[in-house]
Order: sequence, then C-alpha cells, then structure tokens
Amino acid sequence: MKKYFAYIVVLLIVTSCGNYQKLLKSTDPEEKLAAAKNYFLEKKYSKSSTLLLDLVQIYRNSKQGEEVLYLLAESLAGMKDYYSANAYYSEYIKSYPRGEYTQDSKFMLGYCYYLDSPDARLDQTATNNAIAALTEFTMLYPNSDKTEQAYKLIAEMEDKLAYKGFLEARLYYNLGTYLGNNFRAAVITAENTLKDYPNTKYRENLSFLILRAKYQEAVLSVAEKKKQRFSEVVDEFYKYSVEFPNSKNNAEANRILKEAKKHATK
Repeated sequence: MKKYFAYIVVLLIVTSCGNYQKLLKSTDPEEKLAAAKNYFLEKKYSKSSTLLLDLVQIYRNSKQGEEVLYLLAESLAGMKDYYSANAYYSEYIKSYPRGEYTQDSKFMLGYCYYLDSPDARLDQTATNNAIAALTEFTMLYPNSDKTEQAYKLIAEMEDKLAYKGFLEARLYYNLGTYLGNNFRAAVITAENTLKDYPNTKYRENLSFLILRAKYQEAVLSVAEKKKQRFSEVVDEFYKYSVEFPNSKNNAEANRILKEAKKHATK
C-alpha cells in the first residue's frame, strides 16, 4: 500500500512538472495567466512569477496588464525577493497611479524595504527607503486599515537608525584618544542622533554616553579648559538625572558628578 501511495505521489509530481513545462512553452497568454493565478493562490510563487514575467510585455497597456504587474510584484514578495518586488511595485504605481491596487502597492513598497532592512551595523539605505515610503503612505491614506501598522514600522525603523547612531558614538568613545579626540566625536554623534530621533527607546543610552564622553574629555583637557569642561559635565549630569531619575546608571553618574564638582569649583 505504501509503495502504491508513493508511486501516485511521484506520478502527480511528474505530471505537474510536465504541465508546467508545457505552460512555459505555450504561446497562449490566457492559458499562462490562468495558470499563473492558480499557482499564486497555491503560494507557488516561483512558478507564478516565471509565467507572469513572460506576460508583462504581452499585456502591457491592456486591461489585464494592471493585474499581471501587481501579481508579479506580489509573487516576488512571496518569494522574499524584496528588491525585485519593489521594482515592480514601483512600476505598477507609475503605470497605474489610480489603479485598483495602488494603495496596497504603496504600502508594500515600504513594507518590502522594511523586510529588506539589514542589521543596524550595515548600510541602512533600505531602512531610510522604508521610512520614506511608509511616511508617504500615511500621508496619502490616513484612514487606511494599514496606517497604524505603517506608523509602528516607521518607529521601529527609526529606532534602528538611532541604535546605529548609538553604536557609532560608542565606537568613538571606545577609541578614546586614538588618532585624535574621539570623545568629542562621540558627543557630537550621540547628540545628532538624539536630535534626529528624540523619541527613540535608546534615548537613555545615548544621553548617558554623552555624559561619560564629556567627562572623559574634561579629564584629558588642557589646564585652562578643565574648569569649563567639568562645569559642562555637571550641567550634563543634572539634565540626565532629571530625565532619568531611576536610571540603572545612577551610581556611575553620581561618581562622575562628584569628580566633576571637584574640578569645576577650583
């Protein structure tokens, strides 16, 4: 019985593959389109996208062309080929600015960039593209059922960029005085990141790094600048402690304040 069942399965696979090969060679666009739709519904995105690629030019500027282009973009997204999917979502939006699937394509454009966004340590072009596309979507379709999701994705992407800024600032801090005053670079990078992303969940990390970097810079300053820079450290401490009164870094922050006050009052 098991052998018989296995034979049936193999036969179905072979038949299916044979039908697909015939479709690839078919010169009947309607047959190909119908098959592509079935493959898409079955989530066989590789097969649907291959057939749809053959149909894009054939149906261009026709009634079916809009659906072909959209289904191709959807199939590529289903395959997790987000770069190619976005190329066809963009083409759809350009070709059919008031099309049936324009709103969904605009959301998917941003969503695919979001899905293609890499680790914070890598180039963040896709992340910036995601924010831009999703922001445009929220402005164009404020009442869409996907607008709330778009806002959440934007916030997540902005946090990623803020984290990248934190990592860069921390790197400067860890470099210390290697080949220059990297503590100043740490302060500038962290401050700029907070300016760009004031509501980030990494706000406390960035703020504490600024305090630490300013303290280290003051310690290493020449004599005539020490008093002024330690005074800036004291100011930075109070700003930090007011915003984060229950910080886990309070012990180190208080130690920094104690040392800074010694020099600021000399």
